[in-house]
Amino acid sequence: MPDHFVLDKDGRIATLRFNRPEKRNPLNEEILRELEGLLHQVRDDPEVRVMILTGTGNTFCAGADLSQTKGITDRHERERIFASYRQRRGRLVGRILDTLVHLEPITIAAINGYAVGGGWALALGCDFRIAVEEAQFWFPEVDLGVPLSPDSTALLTAHVGPTLAKEIIITCRRYMAEELVPLGLLNRVVHKDALATTVGELADSLIDKNPKAVLVSKATVNAAAFGGAVVSPDLILSRD
Repeated sequence: MPDHFVLDKDGRIATLRFNRPEKRNPLNEEILRELEGLLHQVRDDPEVRVMILTGTGNTFCAGADLSQTKGITDRHERERIFASYRQRRGRLVGRILDTLVHLEPITIAAINGYAVGGGWALALGCDFRIAVEEAQFWFPEVDLGVPLSPDSTALLTAHVGPTLAKEIIITCRRYMAEELVPLGLLNRVVHKDALATTVGELADSLIDKNPKAVLVSKATVNAAAFGGAVVSPDLILSRD
């Protein structure tokens, strides 16, 4: 099992946990590849009915690992690094979001803290999202000099529509968890001590749902809401 994640299985419930709290659970190419493999492992396990995605520490997922830019003060050089990283990971991110959105088990994002950039996109790819009161959400890409990836942009737009999506992406504003419930981006906000219990109770209530009915319902809702929102990998690269 890679150190970047912990995957636990309790009966028909799998919990996939980001496990680099000292780095705020970042994403880089190596971590994304591990995540893709673990999602495939969950997908291919016929016993799993619910998957919980969460983080270790006080961060759900901080998005792109920016450690390679530490100490670089030249804006153009930083933007070059960000753009290069985005281009290399585009196909991979598209595959991961597509797998997550279309995963047969019901998915719950248990958002235990900051959800930034790609971390927020991963949460948006889950069927249910429950966050702690302290959680904050934002897409910093524009402030870093690069556009948000097409797949993340399309997924956000499918949830909130183009007007609000532009505001969220272009302003790079930080949103508190309580602001996102009325926007339809979170199902519920709870005290941090209640997150595990609340998510566990939801998961327990879902595991006995008829698998075929759940699968068809998810597919129908996804088709109606997203359509082509989760962009195919080839299209992602062609847009770059």
